[in-house]
Amino acid sequence: MWLRAIWLPLLLLLCSAGSFQLSKKDIRATMEAMFNFHVEYKQFNTVLAHRSIKLYMEQFDAEKRYLLSREVLPYLDLNEKKLQGIVEGYYKDNFSTYESLEGLFHEAVSRARRLREECYKEILADSEEAQRAWPSFVDYAKNEAELKERIKSYIVWLLAKEKKQAEARQWGIEQKQKAFALWERRFRRMEQSYTLVGDNGQKLPKELLVHYTALHILKASAKCLDAHTSFYSPEEAAEMRAMLEKQFEGIGVVLREGIEGVVIVDLVKGGPAEKSGHIFAGDVIIEIDGETIVNASYDEVLRRLQGKGSGVIQLGLKRFVSTTQDLYLKVGLVREKILMQDERLQFSYEPFADGIIGKLNLPSFYESTGSSSCELDIREALRMLKQKGKLYGLVLDLRENSGGFLSQAVKVASLFLSSGVVVISKYAQGEMHYLRNLDIKSYYTGPLIVLTSRASASAAEIVAQALQDYGTAIVVGDERTYGKGTIQYQTVTDPEAVSFFKVTVGRYYTVSGRSTQIEGVLADLLLPTLYSAINIGERYLEFPLKNDRVPAAYVDPLSDIDQRNYPWFQKNYLPHLQKKLSVWTQTLPQLKENHEGRLASNQDYNNFLKAVEEVKAGKPVNLKGNENWGSEDLQMTEAIKILKDMIVIKDSIVHQ
Repeated sequence: MWLRAIWLPLLLLLCSAGSFQLSKKDIRATMEAMFNFHVEYKQFNTVLAHRSIKLYMEQFDAEKRYLLSREVLPYLDLNEKKLQGIVEGYYKDNFSTYESLEGLFHEAVSRARRLREECYKEILADSEEAQRAWPSFVDYAKNEAELKERIKSYIVWLLAKEKKQAEARQWGIEQKQKAFALWERRFRRMEQSYTLVGDNGQKLPKELLVHYTALHILKASAKCLDAHTSFYSPEEAAEMRAMLEKQFEGIGVVLREGIEGVVIVDLVKGGPAEKSGHIFAGDVIIEIDGETIVNASYDEVLRRLQGKGSGVIQLGLKRFVSTTQDLYLKVGLVREKILMQDERLQFSYEPFADGIIGKLNLPSFYESTGSSSCELDIREALRMLKQKGKLYGLVLDLRENSGGFLSQAVKVASLFLSSGVVVISKYAQGEMHYLRNLDIKSYYTGPLIVLTSRASASAAEIVAQALQDYGTAIVVGDERTYGKGTIQYQTVTDPEAVSFFKVTVGRYYTVSGRSTQIEGVLADLLLPTLYSAINIGERYLEFPLKNDRVPAAYVDPLSDIDQRNYPWFQKNYLPHLQKKLSVWTQTLPQLKENHEGRLASNQDYNNFLKAVEEVKAGKPVNLKGNENWGSEDLQMTEAIKILKDMIVIKDSIVHQ
């Protein structure tokens, strides 16, 4: 849950990191800024020291393909005295333990590069069949031979992936060598902040090595506070800013570095590339502004494409036509601000009786510096739906909504409520703030279903829980949602920020006083999604904050209101408080009976549930688009049927 300045796919974002270089002094200064906001931790201590060292190693070698167990064991079993030494060093800008690990990382990278070269030669010589199972490891390798085998299995897996993506292209020794060269470049890019020398063989400047070490320490130290506190580089901040605001400036292409070069793998809807009508997924970029990029590094290609501000960019493209023919063309594009339409609200409807049933698919709670927001988009969608006919019912689809701005969660929930508390926030010193809907107008009051999954998180959980608390909607989906009930302050969207981070500043609760932290929002009617097969959620993360409760606020205490404003609230707000409705709670038994009866006789859905169980058991099953359960959206289809039951029941109650 985001407060304003208080991995996307690689989009072509027009942003410049500028001059960004960290020193050791920046570590404590930045951490103290985060401690100032954090809901629980106010200073660096031995608990955080232990966590940060563990995270420091994991962020370098998350897949256990670089370090040996004997190398990491001394750092995993630090005693209290050594941990206290790390804490004391922190307050003196002395990070010797981390620097010692950094030296170990440098050696591990050199070793991995040597082992990879050996593996490339052996794989070409043996011509072994490429395995397709993802090589995953829990513990560190015991010795170099085991480490090499892990590296080899990963390269073989990558080779199979590249072969599949090559499609109709020929696949032989030359293509394998190109694939090895491609992945070695990618490995080295990931490793570049953990080496002593650059790709040109020259030793890196001391200032740059200090910067990388400080960056790694800051990332680990921020993450050790809780599961959602993080520090970002300018490049990462730019990607996150685009994700939050659902807009960016660029030419609207999604890129991938393939064995043939830098490939356009997708076009952003409404972007310059798509609107040109001349660029397609699969095109390979070979020239930028008349200069060849065939031998340029991937980073250099990105820099040339990013440019500065708006302007025309000329692309030279190669298009694969057949195994023996390529088409070459040039296209001029103008960089511009792009709204990420596919990541914004989508709405549709279907006929019902003499009107319609509306469907709102909201992928996130977005808000830009202009007049764009998901709340305004929903208002407009409701207006347009009502123009199509009488709006009998509505499904708000939040199954893949992972959150966004807190302010937008309040505003979206308020569209379906009259005045009242939507969210209660509690901060570090126990101070409580009530986020209210002051608009007595409800934009929709009919039968409403909120469709959720285990992937529904944060702001999505606020909306689902608030509407469930007030009884204005029923929640349908997985047994529970993600379980993120914390609020983050972030500097990512602050144009004046000198460093970029997000930090957990509080917990939120809905009007019932219940927190979604860890527990999530419980569904009124179970309708498992594909996410039910995956162990995702706050309970599976490291260092999550605990769940708790606060007093309910159906009767707003107004305890955080300035006394001078009391008269206005008493006259204009309190008389219009949203009442807790019971109609859907009372009808849940009938809705459940009808729902379960339909599912029992739905062969497609039962096939889907069997596949879900197979995934839980560790069997490889594709849960998307499997012909065994058809191509329709099973959950949405059943949600519409539940909604029709709600409409009929409501109509019968009105006519009693």
